[in-house]
Amino acid sequence: MSILKKLSLSVSAVAMMASAAAAEISDGIVKIGVLTDMSATYSDVAGQGTVVAAQMAIDEFNGTVAGAPIELVTADHQNKADIAANKAREWGDTQQVDAFAELVTTSVALAVFEVAKQQNKIALVSGAASSPLTSDACIPTGLHWTYNTRALAVGTGSAVVKEGGDTWFFLTADYAFGEALQADVTRVVEAEGGKVLGAAKHPFPASDFSSFVLQAQASGAKVVGLANAGGDTINAIKAANEFGLVAAGQKIAGLLVFLSDVHALGLETAQGLQMTVSFYWDMNDETRAWSQKFFDQTGKMPTGVQAGTYSSVLQYLKAIDATGSDDTDTVLAKMREMPVNDMFATNGILRSDGRMVHDMFLAEVKSPAESTGPWDYLKIVRTIPGEEAYGPLSESNCPTK
Repeated sequence: MSILKKLSLSVSAVAMMASAAAAEISDGIVKIGVLTDMSATYSDVAGQGTVVAAQMAIDEFNGTVAGAPIELVTADHQNKADIAANKAREWGDTQQVDAFAELVTTSVALAVFEVAKQQNKIALVSGAASSPLTSDACIPTGLHWTYNTRALAVGTGSAVVKEGGDTWFFLTADYAFGEALQADVTRVVEAEGGKVLGAAKHPFPASDFSSFVLQAQASGAKVVGLANAGGDTINAIKAANEFGLVAAGQKIAGLLVFLSDVHALGLETAQGLQMTVSFYWDMNDETRAWSQKFFDQTGKMPTGVQAGTYSSVLQYLKAIDATGSDDTDTVLAKMREMPVNDMFATNGILRSDGRMVHDMFLAEVKSPAESTGPWDYLKIVRTIPGEEAYGPLSESNCPTK
């Protein structure tokens, strides 16, 4: 047999193997859809940064997995559940999107969960926080990756009560996330011997917090808990400072605060604020290296939501790579089988209720004097083990667990 013929047969064999591998991939493409807030309250927390993070995961596979190209599509859901659901349905029905990712805002995640359930698509939730996503509102294909309201309550709520903050008043975003966060923190506060004196619900999003801060002042509570996030948290803290809430002796507990919020507020305003985080860019060499790559593309250090988006998409692609298939049930089984080990999580476990259990961290915002430069904002006070943060599986009411 001639060398030319042997080479021809070899090339044909490689082509056939590649074709067989791609045949296990529906329509020959692995397509991931990032639905996020590109323009409103959570755009700094999530937004374009989550698109960059998802693409960074794809780049680690050089754009192909199991012999098939990986494609990323994105859309701005504007924090509106109907827009998110319609876009997810369109993606699934007409564009063969295999998985929905990010999904900041609980109402959005819940709406997309319904579509994912109907279409048997995987939903990789990073931005939405409500603990019911892996309990009463769970679906078989819904994975909750970055944090939840229970973990935030265990971290910040418990720490503040132990420091003497035993009476609370909440400023709560008036939708599912705010309600879930207030409920989870209330349980922790009362379990620690504290008392909740009241709450004021504010619109989502809100710009004027004057009346809500006045109600918090009038309550006499030692702690004003902010059961909100993003721009709402920033505006609430600014209003509290303007009304002299802290100067008068009350303490602000930011229950979901991000690095981007601290950056917006400045250390002079945010110093001393305790917060529970899923990720901090300056924790070790691996987080610093990944975050620098992110910074080079965005001009900002990543939030936990953005880092969590990278981790969830990476694990999804690892499962496809290991199985050679993008079949939903096959991929889910492999994702649960493999521990989550990347720069975001160490030995994370994906439970049957969809919760990805990993360590969380209680952090405190540095003073201007403690900071050594831009983005050097936090000091880690305590590592909260995953089981403590998220509780046992037995606490979940998810019917599919």
